[in-house]
Amino acid sequence: MNGDPQAADSGQRAAVAAEADPLDRVWADSAWAAALLAIDPQGLGGAVLRAGAGPVRDRWLHDFQRLLPAAMPQRRMPVGIADERLLGGLDLAATLRLGKPVAQRGLLAESDGGVLTLPMAERLSAGTAARLCAALDSGAVGFERDGLSTRWDARVGVLALDEATPDDEPLSAALTDRLAFRLDLRELGLRACGEAAAEADEITAARLLLPRVALADTTLQALCGTALQLGVDSPRASLLALRAARAAAALAGRSLVSDDDAILAARLVLGPRATRLPPAPDEQAPEPPNDEPAPPEPDGSEAEPPPTPPEPTDAIEPPPEKPQDKPEETPADKLEDRLVEAAAAALPAGLLAALMGGVGGAQGGRVGALTTSPRSGRPVGTRHGEPRGGARLNLIETLRAAAPWQRIRAAANAEKRGAAVSAAPGRSAAAAEGASRIHVQADDLRVSRLQQRAATATIFVIDASGSSALHRLAEAKGAINLLLADCYVRRDQVAVIAFRGRSAELLLPPTRSLVRAKRSLAGLPGGGGTPLAAGLEAALRLAVQVRRAGATPIVVLLTDGRGNIARDGTPGRAKAEVDALAMARQLRAARLTTLVVDTSPQPAPAAQRLALELAAHYRALPYAGAAALSAAVKTLPGAAR
Repeated sequence: MNGDPQAADSGQRAAVAAEADPLDRVWADSAWAAALLAIDPQGLGGAVLRAGAGPVRDRWLHDFQRLLPAAMPQRRMPVGIADERLLGGLDLAATLRLGKPVAQRGLLAESDGGVLTLPMAERLSAGTAARLCAALDSGAVGFERDGLSTRWDARVGVLALDEATPDDEPLSAALTDRLAFRLDLRELGLRACGEAAAEADEITAARLLLPRVALADTTLQALCGTALQLGVDSPRASLLALRAARAAAALAGRSLVSDDDAILAARLVLGPRATRLPPAPDEQAPEPPNDEPAPPEPDGSEAEPPPTPPEPTDAIEPPPEKPQDKPEETPADKLEDRLVEAAAAALPAGLLAALMGGVGGAQGGRVGALTTSPRSGRPVGTRHGEPRGGARLNLIETLRAAAPWQRIRAAANAEKRGAAVSAAPGRSAAAAEGASRIHVQADDLRVSRLQQRAATATIFVIDASGSSALHRLAEAKGAINLLLADCYVRRDQVAVIAFRGRSAELLLPPTRSLVRAKRSLAGLPGGGGTPLAAGLEAALRLAVQVRRAGATPIVVLLTDGRGNIARDGTPGRAKAEVDALAMARQLRAARLTTLVVDTSPQPAPAAQRLALELAAHYRALPYAGAAALSAAVKTLPGAAR
């Protein structure tokens, strides 16, 4: 294999790809990830492929599936898969036919030793994602219920196809953490798709060599140190990088992981997980000082010379001591520097700019909290109970609960009719009819559990006093108008509270009406004192009402944080600040999602202190317009999008 020109060194080919055009580099990295995943799909966990349905994704999937052995199981998992189909459960037809519990293997057990593809993975429920994570951790699935206790092997690699839009929830972080590669092909066109990184025969040979590939301690230390420098806190990332390095070595025909293999693993596994830039060379941690005291400087005074050490009696001279001011750099340190450079080069330009600015990308998310409903929503399982109050009977689960007991119940019913049945020489028609029935009791009844997402009510609390917040009223009105257009489509609500003078006033109760909102905002006056505590109290009161009505409240506070009117209406900046911070702690205890928009010309310490007491998100927008303010509100977890 080493002599084949097509089986060139993986590190050299990866280095050439790293110096190519950015789009070509993205495809080259994704092709290398496909090759390594085909070698060790179960050990590497899988990959997240972010791309919409189209020719680019189809090309990558075709290249990846072509590298897999023909005998390897390949399955696709529906988004709304039931737990019985995923994990295994009771075979209802066989149980009813035989009169005893019969187990049925689930999709994970059927995919043992293969790859499981998850279309629209961003729509996976939290429960399904947790079950997948448990299977990836243990390599097995099983269940204990309905009189059965069964366990099957489920060593699978997961290929999560993420088609998320800004309005969708992000893919489960726990599931993503267990998958080695994070590939993003959304910016690629079909012309940017190059050749595959390996051929099927190379993958087959690498799979046979993989168990014999070793890893040096210096390589292990360098990969772990690189993860720490890039802010990758999960230990799984380092373990996955080690497995990727071993797979790269096996693909190159080596039985020992080289530096180039480690560089490729750092680019593919650690680079996309980076949360900070590595420190610059002059920002490295200072070396620990030498514990030995420095010799005293000569000051001209007479001092007793230090005692002369006795000469060694042996003929062997001791080894010379190394200077301690500049310790020699170890090979692990040198390799770690190369790995950090390779991983940093794999960061996208947008992410690199965000990390340099210290700002993390906001994750998308749908509106509102999830609530249970007996009549409408998405099915999320079943529960024991009777179909009352609008609850729906789940017939399949009811039959599944009753199936294991059919033989016992049939015998019990036959005993009740024993006199009539035993008197007849043969089985009567009534007895035969009773034996063919399915016997269902009240304990078998199952009703569907439905889940729906509550609407969101964004509560704007505006400082309309005579301070600097007065100059931001026009921007606040424009932002509310922009958000109302989105809320109208999503059937969400917006409310406005203004505080000025000595009290707070509810200008706009929660509404979806654009006309009513604009009419209320048009006449919003300004001036007077700043009753900040009263505004917070009104926001808390309205948020509690919104929550009781079944919606999710989001509080957006526009103020400079400098109150001068106490809660009881008396003037005094000191007492007003104490009351405002006390009300802020009450809002924090209510666990409300809150955004503090600092409307001062410069970021104000008072607004920052208020955001800290509220445990709120903080934005300083001294020169922001309506569009910028609307965008800031949309970055909140659970805010309207």
